Amino acid sequence: MKAEQKQNIFSKPINLYYMLIFSSLGLSLLGLIMVFSASSIHSLETKGTTYAIVLRQFIFLLISIPMAWVLSRFSLTKWKVIARLGVVVSFGLLAVVQVIGKSVNGNHNWISLGFVDVQPSEIAKFLMILWAGYVLAKRERSGDVQGNVVKLIAPAYFVCIVLVMAGKDLGTASVFGFVLAGLLWVSGVRLSVFSAILGVGFAGIGALIISAPYRMARFSVFLNPFAENQYKNIGWQPAHSLLGLASGGLFGVGLGASRQKWGNLPEAHTDFIFSVIGEELGLFGTLLTLLLISTLIFAIFKIALRTADPMVRYVSSGIGCWIAIQSILNIGSAISILPVVGVTLPLVSYGGSALIATYLGIAFVIGAARRDPVIYKELQETGVPWLR
Repeated sequence: MKAEQKQNIFSKPINLYYMLIFSSLGLSLLGLIMVFSASSIHSLETKGTTYAIVLRQFIFLLISIPMAWVLSRFSLTKWKVIARLGVVVSFGLLAVVQVIGKSVNGNHNWISLGFVDVQPSEIAKFLMILWAGYVLAKRERSGDVQGNVVKLIAPAYFVCIVLVMAGKDLGTASVFGFVLAGLLWVSGVRLSVFSAILGVGFAGIGALIISAPYRMARFSVFLNPFAENQYKNIGWQPAHSLLGLASGGLFGVGLGASRQKWGNLPEAHTDFIFSVIGEELGLFGTLLTLLLISTLIFAIFKIALRTADPMVRYVSSGIGCWIAIQSILNIGSAISILPVVGVTLPLVSYGGSALIATYLGIAFVIGAARRDPVIYKELQETGVPWLR
């Protein structure tokens, strides 16, 4: 009976839709609360009020959710039109950054619009996945199963990585690289070819780390940030991230009571928000965060597996890989099992560009779920207009 109940919860198609919707909203709500808590001191010092940063995040959330609802109603034909332009628009966005962009914390990957800074590489992540899914689906429909998948999408991704690295953003470049690897795996590339590409990719990351002293320092310190000769220098961020997590205990020191956000933990509301969650909400908060992220990723991949359309399958899988790898890089940095790479935690960290881009991906997957005949039939039976 228990096994049957478990199967109903995780295998019933309509539940995948609910898991996708409510894990996204849950992470967004958690993110809004924690951005307010983690940014309050920094916001007071830089903006003159504790509410400035969280207010921006709230505005971006108000934009993202209705936008996702509208886009989730797009037909696959409309998505294909956008997909065809995806690679060109991505190249354009990333190139413009190098011409008129600005540097933030050493990374030249932002464009200032006066009232807000935007990060075009976040939008490019989604557009490149959309384009790659379209190209891979076209190959599959043509029956060219022996075609060289690597030649189809890898050169365009390589151009994106080069443009991102021109701005010295290894974290974002790594996300592009791992998403490419995920798409190649899903496309069925031979294991020997996949292993070779992965090896070249890791060798490239290694070369980029060695070529920059500050990256080499980050890499050498992440396993022991408390080392006497590194703690007050490059080890400061990961060390205080661990101190925050360690002091949280089971249920945390209390919402808003973080000590590390008082100047000890730079980027507390972006790169290290997971540490603030651990400090203020304890093990309970971190496990809740991991549960919501896992539920979101699980729902995305299950929906991808259910679809009959190859483009939907590839794009949804790419979106799942994107959210998964960015979560691993962010949390890995916070718990010091990976070097600090400077990427945000999807839907949780502060960042308007990242929030909108992630909701673009979620909107596509919601649309994929709604086009599933079984899910759509059950949604119609609920009688709830906004769910349909």
